[in-house]
Amino acid sequence: MRLRGIPMQLRDRRILGAPARLWWSSLALRMVTTTLVATIIVLLLAGLFLIRQVTSGILQAKQNAAVTEATTSLSRIQDQLRSTDLRTASLYERLNQLADEAASQSGQYHVIIQGPVSGLVSEGISVTSIPKALQDTASTRDGMWAQPTTVRYTTADRRSEPGLVVASTLWAPGESKGFPIYFIFPETQEAETIDLVQRVVAITGCLIVIAMGAATFLGTRAISAPVRQASISAQRVAAGRLDERLPVRGTDDLARLAVSMNEMASELQRRIRELEELSSFQRQFVSDVSHELRTPLTTVRMAADMLRDARDETDPAMVRATELLHDELERFESLLADLLEISRFDAGAAVLALDETDVADLVADEVDAARPLARRMETPLVVRTGTDATAEIDSRRIRRILRNLVANALEHGEGRPVEVTVDSDDQAVAVTVRDHGIGFEPWQSEQVFARFWRADPARVRTVGGTGLGLAISLEDAHLHHGWLSAWGMPHQGAQFRLTVPRRAREELTRSPLPEVPADAVLRALPPGTGHGEEGAPHDR
Repeated sequence: MRLRGIPMQLRDRRILGAPARLWWSSLALRMVTTTLVATIIVLLLAGLFLIRQVTSGILQAKQNAAVTEATTSLSRIQDQLRSTDLRTASLYERLNQLADEAASQSGQYHVIIQGPVSGLVSEGISVTSIPKALQDTASTRDGMWAQPTTVRYTTADRRSEPGLVVASTLWAPGESKGFPIYFIFPETQEAETIDLVQRVVAITGCLIVIAMGAATFLGTRAISAPVRQASISAQRVAAGRLDERLPVRGTDDLARLAVSMNEMASELQRRIRELEELSSFQRQFVSDVSHELRTPLTTVRMAADMLRDARDETDPAMVRATELLHDELERFESLLADLLEISRFDAGAAVLALDETDVADLVADEVDAARPLARRMETPLVVRTGTDATAEIDSRRIRRILRNLVANALEHGEGRPVEVTVDSDDQAVAVTVRDHGIGFEPWQSEQVFARFWRADPARVRTVGGTGLGLAISLEDAHLHHGWLSAWGMPHQGAQFRLTVPRRAREELTRSPLPEVPADAVLRALPPGTGHGEEGAPHDR
């Protein structure tokens, strides 16, 4: 029984598992992805370290040069201020003049001097270019300090840019307090250099990633291609193309793999040919022996019939001996017939005589034929048939299958009821034979169709049989492109299910009857048996 929601869950599971299946289906994908991830991580770490070191070096060199330049300019301004006669010149105007002269002489920095009256003095530079903390330091302490900043201009045509501020103190004659002086160095060139370094590092990293990905892909392909070819050759050998060989190039590990594969294929081809010859010899031997035994068996049968007709009814020993001889000859004839039939299957000489037949009628005939045996074994026979159970079948072979299944159920049913059920759908007709006897282990559901196999070798046959009935039945079912499956459980009995297509050689996808009987008490999920049902769903 199929539960609602299971197909949706299976579909969701397949969708979620698609990336994992893709990942594990391609060696090249795994190698390229792993290499690229490792390369990107290494390049990111190396690039960050390189950019940081280069940036630090450029900015440190700029700061050293700026401090040196500021020191030289400060000395020059200090000397000029000392030689100024403040009695004839305004201090504010002189400071402004000195700042403009210093900036114009250098052309690489701007100078701002904090005057005694008007505060910061300079044209074109915004006072916000100087950090407040640096202003406080320069106003209260003597010395020279440098600090990064953003240079902002008072004119709208110039945008802000990164820079460096060097602060110190300027002393005027007759003044007890110094005037803070600020040298503002724009770092436009340094910023462009750092941007260029970052772009070069990024482009170089991308090129390295592409090169590593391509190299890894080519290297992986060079390795995986011979392995893939070896896999394809192994599949071809497994499919029966035993002459398949791998080309050997070089002397490396892949070449040794190809040599080993070729040697294995050659040895396998030789062994299979030996087995085929031995199997052919055995089949021919069985066929020849079976045919050769028919002539003396006929003679022995005639002699046995004469002895049986001429037996003395007053001699119990003679009667018993002739009856045993008659029964064993019948069993010997059945064994020879089964051996000949098996040899025809092995030789591929078995053919079907198809005809539109009602399977329910065949079941009824075989059950009626088995009722005397059922009465003798005190086993009830129950038949349940549906409607329209017609199919294109070989009646003789289907009768033989039904006869074997019913006889097997009576043999192992231990006197409990044997139920025969017939049902059909638009695709197939199915027959189940259910007994409630000794049963067998679930893992033996495939072995029951082996030739001469018995679940309990110590058990004495009460019906007879040759040990080939179920094996022949399985071959007959396969010849019809049908299924013959077995289910069993110790002390719960067994059920055999025959399913044949309504139209000859039509592929089966389901069976009208379940493989596991409805009254079964399962100890665990039974393994999928279903001879001939490879890839078909078990309708349970």
